Amino acid sequence: MKNNLTIEDISLVTGEDVITKRRKNWENSIICATPEITKNDLDRQLVSPNQFNLIIFDEAHRTIGDYAYSGIAQRFAHTNARIMAMTATLPSEKEKAKEIIKTLYISNIAQRNESSSDVMPYIQQTTTQWISVDLPPAMKEIQNYIKKALDQRYAELKRNGIHVSDNKSLSQLLRVRDYVLKQNRKSAKPLFTAIRIHYALNILESHGITSFLRFCERTREKKGVGIRDLFEADENFTHAISLAKNAQKIGIEHSKIVKLKEILQSITGKALVFTSYRDSVEILHQKLTEMGISAGFLIGKAGETGLKQKKQIETVRKFRDGEYKVLIATRVGEEGLDISEVNLVVFYDNVPSSIRYIQRKGRTGRKDSGKLIVLIAKDTIDETYYWIGKRKISAAQSMGDKISKELRLQESPDVLDAYF
Repeated sequence: MKNNLTIEDISLVTGEDVITKRRKNWENSIICATPEITKNDLDRQLVSPNQFNLIIFDEAHRTIGDYAYSGIAQRFAHTNARIMAMTATLPSEKEKAKEIIKTLYISNIAQRNESSSDVMPYIQQTTTQWISVDLPPAMKEIQNYIKKALDQRYAELKRNGIHVSDNKSLSQLLRVRDYVLKQNRKSAKPLFTAIRIHYALNILESHGITSFLRFCERTREKKGVGIRDLFEADENFTHAISLAKNAQKIGIEHSKIVKLKEILQSITGKALVFTSYRDSVEILHQKLTEMGISAGFLIGKAGETGLKQKKQIETVRKFRDGEYKVLIATRVGEEGLDISEVNLVVFYDNVPSSIRYIQRKGRTGRKDSGKLIVLIAKDTIDETYYWIGKRKISAAQSMGDKISKELRLQESPDVLDAYF
């Protein structure tokens, strides 16, 4: 904004600043602020909503549940400020899209896509390639024993009268959780054990041996229904862990890493690698470094291993300046990361979310033509997520039109609120 506007008093407000500094910065004509601190400072009355004529919510798709945007919008509801919200995509789920519209008091949608005449001059073509890899025999054997442990829990749930389908999806187990806790307590043990096994299987299939073992170690340390039974008495699951430890000793990790090495060695420019799991970031960073590929990593601030904002900025700078050829990132890198020279984005794992897919994809093709590569392990959760993601992207693309039609039926925002 400072580079493109003639207005002088433009300030930045974040939680890194002390209250006295924030109080002064809030007096400027234009303020760029983080959501949580904005909501808190409005509550503290460090700043009044009445001083603004315009409020812009960036990455507006986050406005779900109790996210800070909701509280901020409420405080501006009875002012004369104009509200504008921006996002790369609306959610694929209609209820979520309607929640965003209602929460931010939106009365009109202006939608554009890659073919829009006012967008085309600013984007480059991005090609997408889906690359499948086979799990090595050792991983398939581990996968088989985990699935046997899962089958036992599904059989027990069915005996207890819980209607679960044979496709064994994690989402259906999460849906019946409340019912089990309230009306079928005897099914709690097999249900929560099955949920843990699902997570373990998904991590093995998508991320590899070490990530799987670390997940098991952390889970075992927790106190919960069925944990002792799973890690001490379940012959199939304990054997899977034993096989994984043996595989780790002889250097087996995941066939995706070998393919990733081939991909990265075949390009000359920078590459951004996305993975959803922190353990996976660490392992990929270690493996790529061992291969002689200069790599940095970008993760969120939370937890003991998190990167503080200063370190995140430094890592992005090193990547932008060419000190790293590859940047490995969790979802913290999916939004707002602008490195125009990135011509390759790799999804190490697939995501069953249209928003996250589009955000990830949007990190390439900014200055020159870009390429997106998605790695998929055959006969795993990766393939399931591929089809879910495909369906959700299609639904998200038409969501703007659907919501716009409903908005046109309303005469005013007040009627819109009543309608919702």
